[in-house]
Amino acid sequence: MRRAGLGEGSSGHYVASGYSVYEEENEQLQEGLRAKVNALKSLSIDIGTEVKYQNKMIDEMDTDFDSTGGLLGATIGRVKQLSRGSQTKLLCYMLLFCCFVFFVLYWFIKLR
Repeated sequence: MRRAGLGEGSSGHYVASGYSVYEEENEQLQEGLRAKVNALKSLSIDIGTEVKYQNKMIDEMDTDFDSTGGLLGATIGRVKQLSRGSQTKLLCYMLLFCCFVFFVLYWFIKLR
């Protein structure tokens, strides 16, 4: 700040104008930095929103897979129970039914 008040005449004018040039340059750099910080803030908010959405989708998929696993587990249990007996015709029907259920579930999940 003392530079602006230094000297009289032409040398004082150069010092004062040099100081204002630096001030203007600092202001421009500040504005550029402020714009970049705002852009990064907006980007990080968008990323946070996307992460929340993806987590919600993953939770829904986990629930779907759990229900499908339970259904398949019960079906496999029935097949095992049938395999203990000597009812081969019934066993074949159950295997075909299991394959059918598997393909229907696969098709259902594929369309979602």
